[in-house]
Amino acid sequence: MTAVAIPARGTARRRRAWTPTRGYVAVLAGPAIFLGIFFVWPLLRVVLRSFIEPRLGFGNYERVLFTGPFVRVFLNTFEIALSVTLICLVVAYPLAYVIAQSRGLRLKLLSGMVVIPLWTSVVIRSYAWMILFQRRGILNEAMTSLGWIDQPLQILQTSVAVHIGMVHILLPFMILPLVANMRGIDGTLLRAGQVLGAGPTRLFLRVYLPLSLPGVSAGVALVFITALGFYVTPALLGGAKSTMAAVLIEQEASQYLDWPLASALATVLLVATSLTYLVYTRLLRGGRAR
Repeated sequence: MTAVAIPARGTARRRRAWTPTRGYVAVLAGPAIFLGIFFVWPLLRVVLRSFIEPRLGFGNYERVLFTGPFVRVFLNTFEIALSVTLICLVVAYPLAYVIAQSRGLRLKLLSGMVVIPLWTSVVIRSYAWMILFQRRGILNEAMTSLGWIDQPLQILQTSVAVHIGMVHILLPFMILPLVANMRGIDGTLLRAGQVLGAGPTRLFLRVYLPLSLPGVSAGVALVFITALGFYVTPALLGGAKSTMAAVLIEQEASQYLDWPLASALATVLLVATSLTYLVYTRLLRGGRAR
């Protein structure tokens, strides 16, 4: 008779104990603990502080949601974020099309012009715009010397300066998803449309634009959500009329030392951003289903 090897009890027990599910848990435990300590817990502390200080209740939220200046700041935040997103889309779409149609050295140069600004700090770029927009800055001096204006324009501390600075910083985040999507569009579909007699305008509206909508949706979501929480550029380039929510939160926390109110403002901004994203994704799924 042939002898059959019987595994040791300990070995069999260890094999039974180590399952794929336990392996996944072991791999994910470290990142989950890290996120829980350094991300989830600080958020919970902010939310709890907004409810329990200076006393338990919704007093801080009543001030945020029913006080005119606070409401105006949030409306201004959404207005600026929406207008910046639309400007980025209008500017980025043709640029992304040119980049997507490029090849070789031209593609590398254009892609580098989009990516290289991301290597520079947002603070540095915002300070650069401050130098340009000062009353005695390069822009005003150039227009005055050319005779276009008689006296320096007030550009700094205005909504115009905030829009220009934010568009400059957020434009690559709109271009890159569009380029990635446009380079994946099958060119044979466009040639088939041409063969069937479609003109350039109809070919763009009926073929190219629908195929590029996933890139548009990704860029719009990325730019809009990022713009809602922008702080550095509005703080440096904007004035009282262009105050955004992140700037107001910083003022309440550092200047007035009202941490409970700042926590309530931050919580409202977080909830509003999350709801906006959920509504956007719901509408996007509904549009794709139709």
